Amino acid sequence: MPESKGRSKPSYTPPNRTPAAAQGPNPRWFVPVMLGLMIIGLLWVVTFYVSGVNQYPVPQLGRWNLGVGFGFMLTGFMMTTRWR
Repeated sequence: MPESKGRSKPSYTPPNRTPAAAQGPNPRWFVPVMLGLMIIGLLWVVTFYVSGVNQYPVPQLGRWNLGVGFGFMLTGFMMTTRWR
């Protein structure tokens, strides 16, 4: 049986890449603001439902109060993706 030829070129070596600079920890205010936004949003929605709908927190907004509350919660949740 014939023997196979060896490789004439070296095996693949990936290019040298410098690793991305690691960012430092978040500022001290980051976690309290993140948690605060989520809690404010939760309290906003609960207040809207408990108050008999359309009385509190802002009567002129009507059902948009739910959007405001969920907006606060969503903003807090989006901040969790940047938490280090």
